[in-house]
Amino acid sequence: MSKEFPPEIYGGAGVHVSELSRVLAPLVDLRVRCFGAPREPEVAGAKVQAYPVPAELSGANAAIQTLGVDLAMVGDVAGADLVHSHTWYANMAGHLSALMHGIPHVLSAHSLEPLRPWKAEQLGGGYAVSSFVERTAYESAAAIIAVSDGMREDILRSYPAVDPARVRTVHNGIDVAQWSPDPDTDVLESYGIDPQRPSVVFVGRVTRQKGVPFLLRAAARLPEDVQLVLCAGAADTPELGAEVNALIADLQATRSGVVLIEKMLPRREIAQILSHATVFACPSVYEPLGIVNLEAMACGTAVVASATGGIPEVVDDGVTGRLVPLEQVQDGTGTPLDPERFVADFAAALTEVAADPARAAAMGEAGRRRAEEHFAWESIAERTLEVYRSVL
Repeated sequence: MSKEFPPEIYGGAGVHVSELSRVLAPLVDLRVRCFGAPREPEVAGAKVQAYPVPAELSGANAAIQTLGVDLAMVGDVAGADLVHSHTWYANMAGHLSALMHGIPHVLSAHSLEPLRPWKAEQLGGGYAVSSFVERTAYESAAAIIAVSDGMREDILRSYPAVDPARVRTVHNGIDVAQWSPDPDTDVLESYGIDPQRPSVVFVGRVTRQKGVPFLLRAAARLPEDVQLVLCAGAADTPELGAEVNALIADLQATRSGVVLIEKMLPRREIAQILSHATVFACPSVYEPLGIVNLEAMACGTAVVASATGGIPEVVDDGVTGRLVPLEQVQDGTGTPLDPERFVADFAAALTEVAADPARAAAMGEAGRRRAEEHFAWESIAERTLEVYRSVL
């Protein structure tokens, strides 16, 4: 059960569900139930059914619409041996299905509502609803899969009533056949990216957790020849959008090579942009694992990232990139204790890697090897099956 499934994917959780389904389908009788428009009835061996928001809830708060979709799914789970939900959007569907049909509920933790308090800006009272849904599901689930050891610690800290024995770590993965170095430059040229200049690339949503304002402030300190390429969707809130747009305008007024791509790009375009980046930047203040770092590594690109959440389990500091220390306020927001120091340290790490192309290339090659050796989806499927067997 998942909010996201191809072609409607907008984040790491959706990528996870898509790839996990692909490798699980040959091993189990897999049914995928997702939100949104009708899908192909079978995808890579998995039977798929999508559920729209009930017409009666079209004007309701987004959290209430989510619950309406969850309720529509429950009856169709009859006959399953186990239900596996991803993110709070589908957690209530999983929880109610377990109660209704007397089957185990396994959930994968991709993020935690207590650690994303800025969502109250988007959802209003719906944030209280999503928080209730998540807590209920986590405290009742037969097993919880954390995508990193850092995420496992966050779960146990956020939900102390959860039995630690029920929380297992199974990392996110990467399809290294689909994410690989692309020597072509047609995509770069179409967006005005100069393949001859060093570049820092960011790919991600503009949310508080992604730390984009910190990156933009750090970018002002980069050497003049370094391009900044931002592949970013629309901001979560008007306030954040205004802040980010003002910082981008300041950069564009003072330096060349600031490229803003405001849309979701197809995989091939992202892979080519990543492949030619000198360094990929991940300034997140909250990141359970950071699958986008794996995508960059698989494309042979060095990564500079915040040392938070599950990121240190992906980026090998000094080998595949650099980790930037981040001391954070312990109020759930992830705010740096010293924002100026974090910006300065991030700028220094980016400059260090971007200024040494040979070292950056070596880091990229090491990152590709690490992605191949430690994050293959086939091994993740087997570890997921082990969790299933433990609760059946």
